[in-house]
Amino acid sequence: MRDLLPYVACFFAFFSTGFLIVATWTDCWMVNADDSLEVSTKCRGLWWECVTNAFDGIRTCDEYDSILAEHPLKLVVTRALMITADILAGFGFLTLLLGLDCVKFLPDEPYIKVRICFVAGTTLLIAGTPGIIGSVWYAVDVYVERSTLILHNIFLGIQYKFGWSCWLGMAGSLGCFLAGAVLTCCLYLFKGVGPGRNYSYSLRKAYSVAGVSMTKSYSAARTETAKMYAVDTRV
Repeated sequence: MRDLLPYVACFFAFFSTGFLIVATWTDCWMVNADDSLEVSTKCRGLWWECVTNAFDGIRTCDEYDSILAEHPLKLVVTRALMITADILAGFGFLTLLLGLDCVKFLPDEPYIKVRICFVAGTTLLIAGTPGIIGSVWYAVDVYVERSTLILHNIFLGIQYKFGWSCWLGMAGSLGCFLAGAVLTCCLYLFKGVGPGRNYSYSLRKAYSVAGVSMTKSYSAARTETAKMYAVDTRV
């Protein structure tokens, strides 16, 4: 059971990292709601805004101003959180690959490999935090903005709801939490189950066998020396 946990975590970590990266660099964090008086689909991302005509399907995109220009706080903070989550998730996934048994990295050090998996799990748990904060905060801000306009009977002709990029950010963050939990909590719970429990025993057995061999060789040497001394005395 324990041997399968790193591979299960690797599966979740792979897709979670991909979801976070795709969410960060796609353009559908906000999409116009169905009740908007629009003949086109408008999507807003963290870096650009795209409009797709509903009749001919022509899509045009406009990038935002320079990163050094003034942007809404929601946009700037979400960018920083998602980029941080991408970097941490990528690092955690690559670290996890080194801890898998099928990877020929430190094959004779199973204890170190378990430590590597634990470090990868901790990194993935940390990566999920900025990801979930950024995506949920962005979604809540979009919802509050729309609800405020409806509450005050203000209709601007177009209203937004959070789109699939935001959902991908949430899914990727939850996947990082799940992979991190498998690598930290589950590995600890199953530490006495499976072949992993024999690591320390094997090391002790190896040391004991080596010690017995050295003792036997030393005793044999002393016996030969005693025999030679007895022959010399007789002569």
